[in-house]
Amino acid sequence: MLHEKILHSRKILEQVLAGHGPERAAVAWTGGKDSTVVLWMWRSLLQERDMAPCRAVNLDTGLKFAEVLQLRDQVAREWSIDLHVQHPEVRLADYPVAQVKLTCCRDLKILPLQRAVSDLSLSALLTGLRRDEAPSRNECQPVEPREAPEYLQVNPILDWTEMDIWACIMEQGLPYCLLYDQGYRSLGCTPCTLAPDQTADHGERAGRDQDKERQMATLRSLGYF
Repeated sequence: MLHEKILHSRKILEQVLAGHGPERAAVAWTGGKDSTVVLWMWRSLLQERDMAPCRAVNLDTGLKFAEVLQLRDQVAREWSIDLHVQHPEVRLADYPVAQVKLTCCRDLKILPLQRAVSDLSLSALLTGLRRDEAPSRNECQPVEPREAPEYLQVNPILDWTEMDIWACIMEQGLPYCLLYDQGYRSLGCTPCTLAPDQTADHGERAGRDQDKERQMATLRSLGYF
């Protein structure tokens, strides 16, 4: 089953490569387990075709776990990733972090993402979205057009499960953040990610701020992925 899912995801990526080339497509790489799998698949496809660069965009809000940033930088070096790290245009020292979730995500994630897409002239952005991760993603499609700026959001592992992700990581020997070994299942910004012992819910995104999770449909309409 995993092999079939990899083949299906690869077909989606092959279509992206044919339509956009390596220069105008990039992986929205968070440093988390899901987008790392997508990065591996995209990089592998480009290597097989003797193509470069393997581009990735990382949104560094200034509030990420140090372990995630360490993994990001290590993998980027070892895999020779053309990594573009985008920062928000706000001073965190003066910013009301996580007080109004929609505003915070807009300023620290959505607007920086849109600037990165524009600055890099991207026409396709590859994400690690999965439908089973949250109900708000049930209606997601493998390819979704975005506006302002105009590009295609491509979700090649949409039908993968959490177990598929870990099976792929183990089978391929892919790197992953050590926080997962401590019980974390989904890694976001530190103010909006609870430690495993702080939640009784066993859902994959139970450790994420639930106020923000309830507003995910609105966030996605604004450009969140």
